[in-house]
Amino acid sequence: MPLYSETYGCLPAANDGRPALVFLHGLLGSGRDWRHVVDRLSPSHYCLTIDLPGHGQSCLLSPESFESVNQLIIQTLQHRHVRSYVLIGYSMGARLAMYHACNHEPESSAQLAGLVLEGGHFGLPDSDERAARLENDERWARRFAEQPLLQVLADWYQQPVFSTLNHDQRQGLVKKRSDNLGAGIARMLLATSLAKQPELKQQVAQLPFPVLYLCGENDNKFRCLAEDSGLDLQVIPSAGHNIHVEQPHEFGMAVTHFLDRLE
Repeated sequence: MPLYSETYGCLPAANDGRPALVFLHGLLGSGRDWRHVVDRLSPSHYCLTIDLPGHGQSCLLSPESFESVNQLIIQTLQHRHVRSYVLIGYSMGARLAMYHACNHEPESSAQLAGLVLEGGHFGLPDSDERAARLENDERWARRFAEQPLLQVLADWYQQPVFSTLNHDQRQGLVKKRSDNLGAGIARMLLATSLAKQPELKQQVAQLPFPVLYLCGENDNKFRCLAEDSGLDLQVIPSAGHNIHVEQPHEFGMAVTHFLDRLE
């Protein structure tokens, strides 16, 4: 069963040469989060936004693992008749994009032409770190499943990764994300916990197609991770962890320049 998805622009002809752009959102988000970026890119490229399990119009789908979500993404690409594509992922979506790219079959009917990562973690190398992260994610999952969502979201956006947000931005995100189903978020958080993700840094660095990592200049944690990866890195000024919302024009320009290199 494919995931809910929306398309923008025209599906390219077989001999067009331009890849489709496939977008994967972060935890608590949906395909709608990409609308400002898609507005800039869809005149020249076919764009496909996907609602991941537990989110948006896919909120009732229950994921079991990275691989189960990956298979749903593959089914969605097939359902939309995508033949060549660049995968663009943010945060949780970036981690899923890395997993998808590292497990992509070269003989697949849909050919992966490039990868754009925004604020994505490569995985934890240490078993103690994994155990601590799983305990943390299980605690958040219980809260999402059992407590009033507005209360949990207010605490969620106080985490260090969101430290660049001001009060109004936090309140705006709490309001925006309050239409989620807490139980669905909890299931996805556990299924795709960083504790369960393979460490993918070396595999991503060895992928046979171009990879671009985008990071906000104020996103210190992920900027350090990206600088240590050896990947092609572009730092976006005046942005924190969520570049495509904070600086959609700069994000779109970075993706456009990346696509120009593929042609």
